[in-house]
Amino acid sequence: MSTSVGERPRVVCLCGSVRFLTEFDAASLAETLAGRIVLSVGSHRQRDEDALAHLSSTEREAALDRLGELHLCKIDLADEVLVINPGGYVGESTRREIAYARQTGKPVRSLEPLTV
Repeated sequence: MSTSVGERPRVVCLCGSVRFLTEFDAASLAETLAGRIVLSVGSHRQRDEDALAHLSSTEREAALDRLGELHLCKIDLADEVLVINPGGYVGESTRREIAYARQTGKPVRSLEPLTV
C-alpha cells in the first residue's frame, strides 16, 4: 500500500473523455488496488450524454456544465490527477481539467504521454 499507519491514502482524480469508460474502470481498479482513493466520473456504465439524453438540449447543456464544475472540485480534493487518454486523445474538457490541476499545483500523470 502507498501509505504508512496513520496516514491518509493518496487521493487520485481520474480525468479524460467519457468515451473511454472501460479504461476509466480499469484505472479505478488499478489505483484502488495500489492503495489510493479514487475520484472519478459519475458513471462507468454510460457516457454523460447518454445518461442525460432524456433532458432537453438546454437542460442537458446546463447539467454538463455543472458536472464539469463538479469535476474541478474533485481535482481540488485530490492529491494528484491521472489522465485517461488511450491513443493520446485529450479533448477540450480534459485539457481544461489538466490546466486547472497544473494551475493548482497538482501532479498530473497519464496513461499515454501528454502533448498539452
